Amino acid sequence: MATKKMALIATKGTLDMAYPPFILASTAAALGWEVQIFFTFYGLQLLRKNLNSIKISPLANPAMPMPVPMPVMVQMLPGMESMATMMMKNKMKSKGVASLQELRDICIESDVKFIACQMTVDLFEFKTSEFITGIEYGGAAMFMKFAGESDVCLFI
Repeated sequence: MATKKMALIATKGTLDMAYPPFILASTAAALGWEVQIFFTFYGLQLLRKNLNSIKISPLANPAMPMPVPMPVMVQMLPGMESMATMMMKNKMKSKGVASLQELRDICIESDVKFIACQMTVDLFEFKTSEFITGIEYGGAAMFMKFAGESDVCLFI
């Protein structure tokens, strides 16, 4: 039987949107699937060497469970993004949820292939030295070959 394949497209760089591609990729890899993640636009933030700058935004995120409903004006105040990020990280830690760094490391150890969108790297004038080692750089056409052969293809 042929190995199953999963293709993921990661387009967002916030804390809440960073977890799905790493959780899905590490799970599929643990099941023996071949997995590739194409990081484009803001998703490239997830390939930076240091993930500490990844934050969550309570602003315009009506589904975010907060202890007390917060008016939009309060969500816009300076420091609210950092506070919401700290609260979310503490909640995840208390529930035993792996950190982004741990999940990304698991993906790397499980041979999940990370592809940084070259067009986006050029567009935002990133330097390859800003990213972790071991990733590939390529365009949509490079990723489309794998995505077209995959059993599961998800846009996150």
